[in-house]
Amino acid sequence: MKNKLLLLLGAISYGVLSTIVTKAYGQGYSLGEVVGSQLLTGFVLIWLLVLVVKLREKRLGSRAASNTAVQRTTEALTWKKRLILLAAGAPTAVTGLLYYQSLHYIENSLAIVLLFQFTWMGVLIQTMIQRKRPQKIVMFTLLVLFVGTLLAAGVFERGMDGGYDWRGIVFGLLAAVSYSLFVLLSGKAVPNANPVYRSGWMISGGMVLVFILFPPTFLFDGTLFSGLLPYGFFLGLLGAFLPPLLFAISVPHTGEGMAAILGASELPVAVMLSSVVLHEHVSLIQWFGVLLVLLGVALPELYKRLKLRRGARIWQTE
Repeated sequence: MKNKLLLLLGAISYGVLSTIVTKAYGQGYSLGEVVGSQLLTGFVLIWLLVLVVKLREKRLGSRAASNTAVQRTTEALTWKKRLILLAAGAPTAVTGLLYYQSLHYIENSLAIVLLFQFTWMGVLIQTMIQRKRPQKIVMFTLLVLFVGTLLAAGVFERGMDGGYDWRGIVFGLLAAVSYSLFVLLSGKAVPNANPVYRSGWMISGGMVLVFILFPPTFLFDGTLFSGLLPYGFFLGLLGAFLPPLLFAISVPHTGEGMAAILGASELPVAVMLSSVVLHEHVSLIQWFGVLLVLLGVALPELYKRLKLRRGARIWQTE
């Protein structure tokens, strides 16, 4: 139960981000300033935690330290592995840049729905890599996700040309592609290393990429301490620092299927905040679409559990 709560907290944290970004844009801050300050905060927080972990390991000894909830080091980090983690952190930064850029052109509630297309994109990419036809339950899930997305985006109410800025649509879908690649690649990047150290190097890689694309002038021209810092701090805490750490701790105990179900809580949280905080109109049909998307995310895990129960019953009757 504890690990499920940690996972849920991480997903809810992600759901808050788009509202904070929209508020920051309202104050006149640019994309580079928003993403740069977010990753800088995440960088500082994660390396402070790395320092705490190292000090604790020295104090308690390696055997005692390995028993704690956060520390499960089974693989030393060479410089080659650190470079792999730096590269693996790049898709997170790219996802943030594309997603936050989409918020310039479309409503927050639509942007999060587009980002959630990573669910079927990940399945499609895996199918192409494995050259294997998806199971029927996967095809049905993709259909549910597709219909839910159209409803949640308000397409049936507004029509395909109902006032959408297609630049926002493109950026939102590209963010979903980037995020699906991150999900597929990040788990393969030095998976046996301590999750705290992994997060530290991956966040560092993302920050370096963003600072190359958008030089951090906000550090020197006074922008950071004249109003940007609170936005950067909360974005860094709730986006770059807390969720990856909570997921690294909880997913090994909950399983990837349950992680997908609980992680989907990001969607209704983001849509609800769009309605309540940003005063965006979210109709009942759109809410029904959100519920369909959540159902689509949960379907594979529910189907798997149902099969396991049926198998157990058959085994007991024999």
